[in-house]
Amino acid sequence: HFLSPPAAGVHRQVLLATLGWFVGYQLVKRAEYMHAKVDRELFGYVRHHPVDFHSTTEKKRTGELLEDFHPIR
Repeated sequence: HFLSPPAAGVHRQVLLATLGWFVGYQLVKRAEYMHAKVDRELFGYVRHHPVDFHSTTEKKRTGELLEDFHPIR
């Protein structure tokens, strides 16, 4: 007793879709772990060296940083 041609490969598609989801989930989880690890190291460095990261000058506003807009027409 054989399956009809459209239903013959459904089990393989379900298997590969499940496998792809699992591999993708693991890759995303690993990437998030690596980014969290780097963030933790960088924030620890900033916390232990506050002098290097706190500016003594006054903060500039966005309007002071951007150039004046002059339309072409």
